[in-house]
Amino acid sequence: MSSRRIARLNDAFREEISDLLRRQVKDPRLAVFITITRVEISADLSHAKVHVSVMGSDDDREKALRGLEAAASFLRREIGHRLSLRRIPALSFRRDDSLERGAHVLELLDEVSEQENTLS
Repeated sequence: MSSRRIARLNDAFREEISDLLRRQVKDPRLAVFITITRVEISADLSHAKVHVSVMGSDDDREKALRGLEAAASFLRREIGHRLSLRRIPALSFRRDDSLERGAHVLELLDEVSEQENTLS
């Protein structure tokens, strides 16, 4: 399978999962702010790693990951209805802290900038 097709499928899965979480999944563990940052589908379409960022406490993050794992079969079935593929990969969810790390770096840069301004 071409890498371009896999890249398109990764984007399509990211969009569909985001939409399903927003509109159809009613699990209270998923009531926190969840962002699907990226999806990595294997070349044989057997597995998809779904990277998620969850805003909230560590407890919220753990609950959200458990809720996503519980919703995986529903999400997979719904994606199968929405996309015309012979094979829908099994979904596994991974925590992605890149958004939090980026926000922390911006905070640190702001602090350095403020310190430089007070020294000037």
